[in-house]
Amino acid sequence: MNASFPEDFLLLGLTKYPWLDLPLFFVLLTSYMFTLLGNFAIILVSQLDSQLQSPMYFFLTSLSFLDLCFTTTTVPQMLFNLGGPNKKITYIGCMAQAYVFHWLGCTECVLLGIMALDRYVAVCKPLRYSVIMDQKLCLQLSSTAWLIGLANSLLQSTLTVQLPLCGNRVLDHFFCELPGLIKMACGDTTINEITLAVVATFLIMGPLSMILVSYSYIARTVFRIPSAAGRLKAFNTCSSHLLVVSLFYGPGIYIYMQPSGDGPQDVIKVLTLFYCVITPMANPFIYTLRNKEVIGAMQRLLRKAISAKRLRK
Repeated sequence: MNASFPEDFLLLGLTKYPWLDLPLFFVLLTSYMFTLLGNFAIILVSQLDSQLQSPMYFFLTSLSFLDLCFTTTTVPQMLFNLGGPNKKITYIGCMAQAYVFHWLGCTECVLLGIMALDRYVAVCKPLRYSVIMDQKLCLQLSSTAWLIGLANSLLQSTLTVQLPLCGNRVLDHFFCELPGLIKMACGDTTINEITLAVVATFLIMGPLSMILVSYSYIARTVFRIPSAAGRLKAFNTCSSHLLVVSLFYGPGIYIYMQPSGDGPQDVIKVLTLFYCVITPMANPFIYTLRNKEVIGAMQRLLRKAISAKRLRK
């Protein structure tokens, strides 16, 4: 390995107090198990229940799959570092983690914007919804989100990998993220910071603008619905998505609009933990607890499973 690049990095982790490692380990392990359980349940129910075969649940399944990959990119490494004295990650592992995490994060930004567009068509053009949002368009939109995320990750991560580290191996974070790696570099990082800020602005503010415009039209349509029950139903189909958007975009805007790490590192760690661990865990519960269709589908599948078990006996 070139002297400018260490063989591994030392991760300082979430906190500087070692006695917190064990409690944090169990908290993260529990949250990770809930994330796996909740998102797998969403995917399973959406695929097996015929009443959930609509564009809305196609995108919800895509979001759940994305969240599974997103949290799995970071949490196992965090658990490994918290569970023992070894706080290291290999250089190759660190760079791979940065590539994948940035890819998935950018993809989720775009996907949440696409989901707002889907809600706009469903509420504002209900009679043409199934015609406009057909399977082909849904696949194209989902693929576009993944490709945009991949292209941005390749650009940003490749620029970051080329930065000289001059042997620096201490990363004040709990996993490898681009702003932290840029801050470690010993060379000129101006191009990296400008590129990250500009592209992050487009990838965050672009979908966010789509979300705001979509929901402005949705709100205008909902207020025109004469019945209170109709307004409530339309609101319920959108409120879960709005809550997820708030949880994901809020921390992301704070962190990526100042890539040079000007913010307090403890605050950055907490916000990063929020959108890479807490939000993927919360998403399935937000969608199920506020969605009668998903709850009904889970109940039907549970009854079928119980009936099948009784027949086998």
